[in-house]
Amino acid sequence: IKGPWSEESTAYGYDYWYQPRHNVMISSQWGSPKAFCEGFLMEDVIGGAYGDMLTFWNWKERTIMQQIKMHGKGLLPLENRFLHDPDQAQGFTGAALSSNIIHFSKGEDARWKAAIVLDQPWLKVEGWILPEVPPLITDILLSLDDRFLYLVNWLRGDLAQYDIRDPAHPKFVSRLWLGGVAHPGTSVKVKEGMPEDTPTFPELPEVQGHKLLGGPQMLQLSLDGKRLYVTNSLFTAWDQQFYPDMCQHGSYMLQIDVDPVQGGMKLNHDFYIDCGAEPDGPVLAHEIRFPTGDSTSDIWC
Repeated sequence: IKGPWSEESTAYGYDYWYQPRHNVMISSQWGSPKAFCEGFLMEDVIGGAYGDMLTFWNWKERTIMQQIKMHGKGLLPLENRFLHDPDQAQGFTGAALSSNIIHFSKGEDARWKAAIVLDQPWLKVEGWILPEVPPLITDILLSLDDRFLYLVNWLRGDLAQYDIRDPAHPKFVSRLWLGGVAHPGTSVKVKEGMPEDTPTFPELPEVQGHKLLGGPQMLQLSLDGKRLYVTNSLFTAWDQQFYPDMCQHGSYMLQIDVDPVQGGMKLNHDFYIDCGAEPDGPVLAHEIRFPTGDSTSDIWC
């Protein structure tokens, strides 16, 4: 290790992405390890142990040039995604706890701005640890042609696809339900808050005889935009808190078949990676990477 990239710092630094042509890097925030390593408590959010700020860095000088505090509309801003087009000075951040999508862009005055462009409604429930379930957007992804945005709601249990050809005004395209804390068969009763396209909670799907325990969590898209891969483990302490059955039986990796032109997603029942069948016992799968480049990271410089 040579040393810190910058002499300046931010609290709770989490995800970073840059656009060299615009001399900018953006960073997001998760929270204090002392808080999240013990599991999630709403008291820690109220006490300021989790972040709500986007930081824009001068890429060449390695200094902070602007910060935008999102307050209650941007709690736990995790994954940052610039558009892949390197000429575009705009992108998205997924705010996990607030369960919304932030669109950030550079204005004519060269100042950065951020606005909420998508909200995922919280579920009002009975029989859970809280009276409401935050959908909890834990990962987002953009197709390489900047046509579609994908997001996962880890606690609610769904994967959603949006058309972002007009980035400031995303349009809903399709949704798949892959688990969640309130599916039929649990003791949790949903009173209201389901998305308009799915008024009632669907049955828990199965793939090759395996019920999909947990919720969709990390995403990776093939470079041609046709195969979307999904895992379901977030962080061990949180997995154990919200999805103990998944920890006991191990997690999975799924394949979602996507129409990259018209949009639309379909669960592929011929593909299932069973992480509960490892020789040394069940494991929890998280990141997915391609050796030839990733839709979550590549920028065409």
